Amino acid sequence: LADRLGYDGICVNEHHQTCYGLMPSPNLMAAALARRTTRAKIAILGNAICLRDHPLRVAEEVAMLDVITKGRIISGFVRGVGDEYISFSMDPTTSRDRFLEAHDLIVRAWTEPGPFSFEGKHYNFRYVNTWPRPYQQPHPPIWLPSQGSLETVAFAAERRYPYMQVFSPFTTVKRILDEYKNQARKFGYEAPPEQLGWAVPLYVAETDEKAWEEAGPHMDFLFNKLLKRPFHQFFPPGYLTEKSMSRVMGDKSVGNKQHDLRDMNDKGMILIGSAATVRERLTEFQNEAGIGLLVVLLHFGSLPQDLTLK
Repeated sequence: LADRLGYDGICVNEHHQTCYGLMPSPNLMAAALARRTTRAKIAILGNAICLRDHPLRVAEEVAMLDVITKGRIISGFVRGVGDEYISFSMDPTTSRDRFLEAHDLIVRAWTEPGPFSFEGKHYNFRYVNTWPRPYQQPHPPIWLPSQGSLETVAFAAERRYPYMQVFSPFTTVKRILDEYKNQARKFGYEAPPEQLGWAVPLYVAETDEKAWEEAGPHMDFLFNKLLKRPFHQFFPPGYLTEKSMSRVMGDKSVGNKQHDLRDMNDKGMILIGSAATVRERLTEFQNEAGIGLLVVLLHFGSLPQDLTLK
């Protein structure tokens, strides 16, 4: 339906053994969408590449998806959250090193004619020789959704990867995007809008009151039931640097606290209302932060199919 309605893209992501994200394999979902859509981009936001013992599989699978869709793939890379490391019995303190190494391996596999060898701390391959090659050259666009760590912001800005935030007050989103812009200037360029992203749960109905009546219980279920867990389960010790951890602890809407949806809406963590109300707020936020990429979460919590399609 989104493809027929003219949405620019459809996004899939990856989570493991969680009640709020029933999508353990984004590439599998992308493959299904590849045959059910004809126009929209398919944005994998993203593959948790550091969870893989063989990230070369990500390079091969995404390249094949890119060929199947004739270049409609956007390849997001993520580290996942603490739940993932618990699910796979992995050491979260190795997350960043594994992510950086896997990223370098995948990009080389897409862009460097093989065979070549790759020797790292976590990954070693004697022969890397990816077939098929990606349809898009030099490779599918890489996006970096993130929880807001300083290191990831700098990493994305240096490589001119689009960066985006989710589940944060808009003041936090704006501050982090401003940091991204400052990092971009350090690398000698001005970050354009198409590199500045924001993901937000959103619901529109005929009136503000109708929107709250329809979406409120399901948004409440997402934040006050499905996302409720100890903070250290989301961000275990060692997953973030000390500086990034202190910031994330003050910004994120995760943990055991009870959330007031009206307050979250006022802060721009969610958007619920009539088309006019939501359009006005989106325009305000876009003007403030220069956002060029808007990812709307149109299904959330227990929202049923009919209201999602509406």
